[in-house]
Amino acid sequence: MMSNLLPNEKWTIGALSYLCDADGSIQTGPFGTQLHASDYVPSGVPCIMPQDIIDGRISTEKIAYISEENANRLSNFRLLQNDIIYPRRGDIAKHALITSKENGWLCGTGCLRIRLNTSSILPQYLYYYLTLPHVREWIAQNSVGATMPHLNISLVGQISVSYPTYNEQQVITNILGSLDDKIDLNRRMNETLEAMARALFRDWFVDFGPTQAKMAGEAPYLAPELWGLFPDRLDDEGKPEGWEVCNFDELVSINPKEKLSRNTIAPYLSMSELPTQGCLAEAPTPRPFSGGSKFKNGDTLFARITPCLENGKTALAQKLDNNIVGWGSTEFHVLRGKGHVPFSWVYLMARDNEFRTNAIRGMTGTSGRQRVASEVLATYKTVTPSSNQIWKAFDRACNPLFEKIIINGVESRTLAQLRDLLLPKLMSGEISIRDAEKMVEDAA
Repeated sequence: MMSNLLPNEKWTIGALSYLCDADGSIQTGPFGTQLHASDYVPSGVPCIMPQDIIDGRISTEKIAYISEENANRLSNFRLLQNDIIYPRRGDIAKHALITSKENGWLCGTGCLRIRLNTSSILPQYLYYYLTLPHVREWIAQNSVGATMPHLNISLVGQISVSYPTYNEQQVITNILGSLDDKIDLNRRMNETLEAMARALFRDWFVDFGPTQAKMAGEAPYLAPELWGLFPDRLDDEGKPEGWEVCNFDELVSINPKEKLSRNTIAPYLSMSELPTQGCLAEAPTPRPFSGGSKFKNGDTLFARITPCLENGKTALAQKLDNNIVGWGSTEFHVLRGKGHVPFSWVYLMARDNEFRTNAIRGMTGTSGRQRVASEVLATYKTVTPSSNQIWKAFDRACNPLFEKIIINGVESRTLAQLRDLLLPKLMSGEISIRDAEKMVEDAA
């Protein structure tokens, strides 16, 4: 077992540029004159943009593509496994390590790439080192631009990096990586669980799958007690017979009234804490109420302002004690099911592409400050089943999925807190490898 790390005696300190392969190993993506809007295509080689860098990984939900021909033309900007990529503007402290999956993708306009000499430092080690609070703070303080900070090659090259021997780097990254692997497993599991809930929502309330199957003479694919709840045919309007068209606000309260006295300490969520994907927001923080949206457990929080709405910021209020009222940004609508309408249906509707497209189309206001009014949501046309038993059945089917999502989210939050606790201690030698491994074992 390795002894304590002693950075003052055994660690090397040097500028990031010293650790890179050669000149050009820190470089920006192609300029606008090299890659035009007309070069983007529906499929091809993925092109990573700043908005695709999320939580230390590359999200492909809204990724852009260019043709193989254009990617070859811009081959100097193609990424390799173990490159590190940053956005050049905006949230310049976030970054991601390129995996085998993204090997050969393009470093897009607005991003900056780092390529290391891996004989002296592990890319995984540098990735974690760059997440240290003092490194992120140094980047923020030395970036160019007050209102829109941005990175340049010279600044990134000046970042001071402290690192131990290669073997010690490997042990440190293994410890931190084991925590991130479990967090990523939970994330992927939650994506699958939510996809299952979305598929059920679409099948029952958008595509009317059970009724369509009955009309086509297909075999039942639901339990008999569920199958019998759905009508045998569609009416002249294309909806299940007996179901009614209604406005969204007939099923859902928009910004329901809640009492919360000024200066009362209550759970608070800002817009930045709402996710663009999935239902889990960051943990709310206690804060004296000073005015804003008010919500309770199970409510859906739906961003109403550009670009947060377009980016997908939506969350399910969860892990609040019974009857506790939380509060947050004035820039999200609070949605709550009426009567038998379950919270899962409300959230899944808020994630539905057609619902969101209608909301985005209905935004008004000056450029850059456009918002969707509650009236736009209220008049969205949807359907309500003829029997409350369908609402109850949908609730029973979706509840276990969202309960598991929340459990996974709580576990991931605990693991992330442990990772963030260990990170600076491991990279300063304050904690031994043995003690760090024991803490990870205890958390597993």
